[in-house]
Amino acid sequence: MKEAKLREIDHRAFLRRLDPILAVYAAAMRPPAEQLPGRHTIMERHTSYPGFRAVVAERRGALLPRGGIRGFGYGFHGARGQWWHDVVRGALAGTAGEEHAVRWLDDPFEVAELHVHPDHQGQGLGRRLLNTLCEGRPERTVVLSTLDRGPEETPARRLYRSVGMVDLLTGFVFPGGGPPYAVMGAALPLAPYEPGIAAGPSPGAA
Repeated sequence: MKEAKLREIDHRAFLRRLDPILAVYAAAMRPPAEQLPGRHTIMERHTSYPGFRAVVAERRGALLPRGGIRGFGYGFHGARGQWWHDVVRGALAGTAGEEHAVRWLDDPFEVAELHVHPDHQGQGLGRRLLNTLCEGRPERTVVLSTLDRGPEETPARRLYRSVGMVDLLTGFVFPGGGPPYAVMGAALPLAPYEPGIAAGPSPGAA
C-alpha cells in the first residue's frame, strides 16, 4: 500500500478537501451525524483565521485525487474574539490568575483539530502531523484541547506529553455541555521526541 505523504495546504486547498477531511474527523470522533453540518461550518470558518495552517496525510492517485486522506491537522494564531480562545483564557484566569492566562494565551498557536483515521493509527502519523504543523511557527506557545478520560490516559494525551505539553485545565466542560476535556500547552518549538516517553498509537482526536 502506498505511503501517505504529508502536505501543507493553503485555505483554498483545505476547502476543496473539506468533505474527505470531515470524513476522517467522523471516523475518528464518531459524533452524532446531525453534528457534522455544524462541524463543517466551523472548519470552513476557521480557514479565515489569522495564521491558518493545515497539513494532510494524503495518498494521491488517479481514482482518488483528493479522497486518499488518512489524517489531517490544522490550527491558527489564537486571538481575542475567537470562541475557544476566549473561553479557555477566561477559565485559565479564573483558576490560576490573569498572569497565568497571559503566559499561555498572549501569543498562541492553537491546534484546532488533529485526527488520524482509525485504519491508519498506530503508525506515527499523528506525531508527524503535529510536528509538521508546529514547525517554524512564530508564536510563543502551542495550545489545544483533547478528550479527558480521567485516570485513563488516552493515546492522544500520551503523544502530547511526549513533545513537552503539560495540562493547563483538566475535566473542563465547554459551554453548551459535552464530555470533559483537558487543555494542554507547550512552549514553541516543541521538544524533540524522546523514545523513553510512552506515546502510544497516533491520536484519533485532538
